[in-house]
Amino acid sequence: MRSFRFLGCSAALLLGLVSASSSFAQETKIKFQLDWRFEGPSALFLVAKSKGYFAQEKLDVAIDAGNGSGNAVNRVASGTYDMGFADMAALMEFAANNPDAPSKPVAVMMVYNDTPAAVFSLKKSGIRKPADLAGKKLGAPVFDAGRRAYPIFAKANGLDASKAQWTSMDPPLRETMLARGDVDAITGFYFTSLLNLNARGIKDEDIDVMMFPDYGVRLYGNAIIASDAMIRQKPEAIKGFLRAFAKASRDVMANPEAAIKVLKERDGLIDEKLELRRLKLAIASAIATPHAKSEGYGQVFAPRMTLMASQVSDAYGTKTRVNADKIWNGAFLPSRAELDVFPK
Repeated sequence: MRSFRFLGCSAALLLGLVSASSSFAQETKIKFQLDWRFEGPSALFLVAKSKGYFAQEKLDVAIDAGNGSGNAVNRVASGTYDMGFADMAALMEFAANNPDAPSKPVAVMMVYNDTPAAVFSLKKSGIRKPADLAGKKLGAPVFDAGRRAYPIFAKANGLDASKAQWTSMDPPLRETMLARGDVDAITGFYFTSLLNLNARGIKDEDIDVMMFPDYGVRLYGNAIIASDAMIRQKPEAIKGFLRAFAKASRDVMANPEAAIKVLKERDGLIDEKLELRRLKLAIASAIATPHAKSEGYGQVFAPRMTLMASQVSDAYGTKTRVNADKIWNGAFLPSRAELDVFPK
């Protein structure tokens, strides 16, 4: 009888060990690259980790700060990162300029349905509409998404982009140069340049903003991208990541204040009030927009994506034409019910 009891206990113990081992083996590690520093919008990803949504999908996700969409695309393409967050135009440019690259990332979920790119000027400059930019000095870093897409903005508004006078600078100097009059206008992300101008003592009422989407530019903004290896080898992990992200998106939009607390846990140096405003501006201007609500969170409208591919090919002067079908894969998206994240 003792032998049977021993064998029974041993079998149960062995079964438990096998089960635990199997569970452990199912956990997938994902290295994720943000497009920029830990600021308000990055709470979308950090909440998914903090609330255990990634863990529920058996994912161990490491989230790192970035230094630009172009670098995020390159790092995912190289295999240094498995997934990332990057501007669709930067992804398109990489694909078209590297047609023979062995690995090209693709977008798997749209987050910024509308590009946050905008033209900023001070009211005292008298720039009220696109036509007022003629003959003015424009400023932005050479890699700025708004500057790169300016030819699309110009064409949509009857301007000659070739006559634009650009001054280049490092990102920290962009708003400073506008504030002191070194340039007449700048391009930048709405929720970045506006707050940077505020930090330099310029009030909202003294700033004119021309949001690209309000002036005929229907470009998509940032999307979640995945490496070729992830697409081929770990499709279920991508699906789990996006399910977790959708849950977090719902939470963040329902309670931005709580989301910023999570961001503060990751980076104790952030200004909570500032980042809360940045997050709310991002949600209003790029995430929960009328276009996003019409197309569906996370999704894209094929004709619009095709148009963007053509516009980026022309504006960026890519080596080959952008093929919209090669840079988007919506097969991993959660169900429509799971993507119903906008507050009622």
